[in-house]
Amino acid sequence: MAMRGIVKRLIWAAGLILAVLVLNFLLIQLAPGDPAEVIAGEMGGASADVMAGIRAQYGLDKPLPVQLGLYLGKALQGDLGVSYYYNRAVAGLILSRVGPTLLLVGSALAFALIVGTRLGLLASRNPRGPASALVTVLSLIGYAAPVFWTGLMLVILFAARIPLFPVSGMRDVTGATDLVSRTLDVAHHLVLPALTLGIVYLAQYSRLTRAAMLEVLGSDYIRTARAKGVRERRVFTHHAFRNALLPVVTVAGMQFGTILSGAVLVETVFSWPGLGTLAFDSILARDYPTILGILFFSTLIVICANLLTDAVARRLDPRLQQRG
Repeated sequence: MAMRGIVKRLIWAAGLILAVLVLNFLLIQLAPGDPAEVIAGEMGGASADVMAGIRAQYGLDKPLPVQLGLYLGKALQGDLGVSYYYNRAVAGLILSRVGPTLLLVGSALAFALIVGTRLGLLASRNPRGPASALVTVLSLIGYAAPVFWTGLMLVILFAARIPLFPVSGMRDVTGATDLVSRTLDVAHHLVLPALTLGIVYLAQYSRLTRAAMLEVLGSDYIRTARAKGVRERRVFTHHAFRNALLPVVTVAGMQFGTILSGAVLVETVFSWPGLGTLAFDSILARDYPTILGILFFSTLIVICANLLTDAVARRLDPRLQQRG
């Protein structure tokens, strides 16, 4: 049953990837603008013959179905084409940027999950107390604040008013030599972007944890555990929290794609050298192969995150394993 479920999910993932490839290609083709004109513009202009040569070189002179077929064939082999703007292989360009983005998204998600669940647990201990009210108010403020506004406020507070953190880039221009110094330098630059991206989701996870804990604490098996004399601390942390964690993990996994899209704004605000900045620059330059490559790679990351979330959810709730 478990193997059958894994095969079904892999087939579903393959079909989804193929559908995303086709849909993204067609949507990009419908967008206004001519890539050949963009390439010619980088050259300072070109004659009609040169424009025809550019279209022939990049396959832009072929019918749309032929272009789609060629693109799918190469993409399924790992060849995402050559960037119009950077004149580099798209796959290599993306791989050089994916590390900073995963570091940013992973740090923000870890911060949001750890702090958000802790705040939710604190609020659920006494749902009518001042701590619960404070967590609710802070959650509403954090959820309502736009990501770019939060980033600008953190820059003003911790870079202009209190200069504690850098506001752009991933490393210091001086360049640390040893591994420990480089790690600390990256972590120092990571603080503000990760906080900016994580605060919105921290607010969601704190409210979700609070609601899930209150629901679980009212369940029959919790009352039974208390009637048997189980200590309240063990009831709260072992029996209730394990079951309340399931919806939080599920929502976090489902929101991974949203966090990736939010990283575009955060990376732009803080000049973080990741996929978000690359996507922003590629859109401005109408660099279609790079845009398609980023969308394709982001789809792979989201699918892998969903599969991992499903595995963790089945680990937390063994009943899900019986459903295949």
